[in-house]
Amino acid sequence: MKKLSARRRHPLAAIVVLLLALACTGGLYAVFAPADKAQADETAQSLAIDEGKKLYAVGCASCHGTGGEGTTDGPSLVGVGAAAVDFQVGTGRMPAQQPGAQVQKKKNIYSQAEIDQLAAYIASLGAGPSIPTEEKYRDEGADIAKGGDLFRTNCAQCHNFTGKGGALTHGKFAPSLEGVSAKHIYEAMQTGPQNMPSFPDTTLTEQNKKDIIAYLNAVNGDETVDPGGLSLGGLGPVSEGLFGWIFGLGSLIAVAVWVAARTAKAKKS
Repeated sequence: MKKLSARRRHPLAAIVVLLLALACTGGLYAVFAPADKAQADETAQSLAIDEGKKLYAVGCASCHGTGGEGTTDGPSLVGVGAAAVDFQVGTGRMPAQQPGAQVQKKKNIYSQAEIDQLAAYIASLGAGPSIPTEEKYRDEGADIAKGGDLFRTNCAQCHNFTGKGGALTHGKFAPSLEGVSAKHIYEAMQTGPQNMPSFPDTTLTEQNKKDIIAYLNAVNGDETVDPGGLSLGGLGPVSEGLFGWIFGLGSLIAVAVWVAARTAKAKKS
């Protein structure tokens, strides 16, 4: 008893007891709480993959293969990532209605929950871009002017200066970006659907993508008005000037020719 009492009075006794208590508490938490949460998350993910596989077998396997390996009618989906699924299925482009030069946007036939399940299954086939969080594509902290510069440098060649869209070769086209959700624009830049090149974070950073989306929201928003009436594709003075040269100057030349012809006829008379 005297030895035990002496140990209790030791200067380090309180520290040893505190360390033991912390170790026990941390150990119990590590054993029970995280394990339960991780197991629940793993179970939910596994269930989503299983449900997604069923949806895939019905709506996608005929073109993309039973395991996503691709066929002559559809490319491989291994490594395309969840973002590609969320974009293609969320915009109604997939499942494709019919083959053609370009699959067009149409009414979506899946709920968001089903899209998430399909995305979970495709993501399980190989690593790829994940579905972006709202923080990545909302306007907060975006630079609209910088977004305009980036859009004109990387996107305007196909989508027009304000995202009105434009024609490409062999029946393909760059669709209009008016009314497209910010999430789908972000995912398109991530994954490069159909004829569009992809712009990974090494090419356009997350901030760059946010800036571009903010620019498109600014030029295509509800409050955007064309004071001159017809926007002519948003090209500005270039298209208006071309219109003036072709039709204005052409009309003046036609009038001059008509006056000269009338004058020559009058002299002969």
